[in-house]
Amino acid sequence: MPALLFDLDGTMLNTDAIHRAVFTDMMRPYGIEVDEAFYMANVHGRLNADFFAEWLPEEDAQGLSEAKEAEFRRRLPRPFPAMPGVMELLETCAVKGWDRAVVTNAMRLNAEAMLGAIGARDFFDVIVIGEECARGKPHPDPYAEAMRQLDVAARDCIAFEDSPSGVRSAAAAGAYTVGIRSGLTDAELRAAGADITLQDFTDPGLAGVLSRIKGEAA
Repeated sequence: MPALLFDLDGTMLNTDAIHRAVFTDMMRPYGIEVDEAFYMANVHGRLNADFFAEWLPEEDAQGLSEAKEAEFRRRLPRPFPAMPGVMELLETCAVKGWDRAVVTNAMRLNAEAMLGAIGARDFFDVIVIGEECARGKPHPDPYAEAMRQLDVAARDCIAFEDSPSGVRSAAAAGAYTVGIRSGLTDAELRAAGADITLQDFTDPGLAGVLSRIKGEAA
């Protein structure tokens, strides 16, 4: 049986606009303008603490990270729309008994808030948080930890990711890696190591992905 491993932000739901707005407000007093290009190049998919340590080395990176995420949770609408097709895929997983996990660089309070906002919390017993691992994405540690907790081999895993750091993490852990084109192009995601890319979970290509991993006819 396959295990499906899901990144959260940008994969199961798209809250980049909220994150970017919070970063914009936080960084402007330091004279750093966070436009979309800056966000995608320097923030997208990274641990917050790593970003703040790089750009504000004299400040408390962990404290800034916690403040940023508290503000994100305050601004997150509830309910919030899930990525098209993801809830249907989770229902299929539940019916077929496929293992599944969330693997995210978001802090645990955020992961719980986002899963609750889209109504998906009950689908997951395993939630792996990057900052709770020895190393977060782009290192393989978070995906390797999800595989360990699910007791599943990498060859039996499909990972869904939207960022270069997440794709690198999943691919390095040995999962068949699917890039979700919520913010980046097919070429950008493949350059990071994605085996295939989909627009979202309604993309006709999803059937082929699941068929390939299950070893069944499409």
